[in-house]
Amino acid sequence: MTSYCCDGVSASNMASRLEINFIRLLSRCESIASEKRGETEWRLEKYVGALEEMLVALRKSQSKPTPEVLTEYTRKVDFLKGLLEAEKLSSPTEKALANQFLAPGRTPTIANERMPATKTVHMQTKARCTGEMRDELLGTGLSGKGSSETDLRNRRGLPVDERQSAAELEAVLQHHHNLQEKLAEDMLNLAHNLKNNTLAAQNIIKQDNQTLSQSLRQADMNFEKLKTESERLEQHTKKSVNWLLWLMLILVSFSFISMILFIRIFPKLR
Repeated sequence: MTSYCCDGVSASNMASRLEINFIRLLSRCESIASEKRGETEWRLEKYVGALEEMLVALRKSQSKPTPEVLTEYTRKVDFLKGLLEAEKLSSPTEKALANQFLAPGRTPTIANERMPATKTVHMQTKARCTGEMRDELLGTGLSGKGSSETDLRNRRGLPVDERQSAAELEAVLQHHHNLQEKLAEDMLNLAHNLKNNTLAAQNIIKQDNQTLSQSLRQADMNFEKLKTESERLEQHTKKSVNWLLWLMLILVSFSFISMILFIRIFPKLR
């Protein structure tokens, strides 16, 4: 018997029977969605409708999962609904655009999944839409050649399409992996450069603060010296003015007395 599990449910809490059935049906829907389906396929739409009803019942049950697990369940069910709605569109361009807005699940549904099945389905759908868009462009540009190639593909059968889809999926996965590695490397380089720039700016600011503090201290010292010298100059100026005033008074007095004595000693000649 296959054991089912879900991220977020602790080992001490036994999942309810409703939740176990929900996980089994969700895994079955993900398996059907990953397969190549025809236009007459009806099971997935019916199963997704049943999943919605079971999800509503899970929210109302007493032994309902944690809010994080319920959010993940809702995310996966919404992804399957959006996938069905995108497949009903007529244009490959509209399908590709609708698939861009789909959000797959973040955690595996069952224990033996290395990658969440909804993420794998999302990548397969992207690759399929890309192939349909390419076929549409080739068929529009080269009608005669395109029709012969289409007939040849139809004669070769489904295994060729499946191998092509697998190769495209592998190429898409490798491309995404390379992009993620490059993005991670760029983020590390950016964080390293940001750290170096921050440390350099911190050192420059520290040096500027030290220089500014020294300038302020020097300005205070110069102000105190200037104040002292101004007071000394003011005192010196006052002393010089006093001595000059007394000297002038003495000279005037001496001149006046000398004049009187001169007049007394030398009377006016007759």
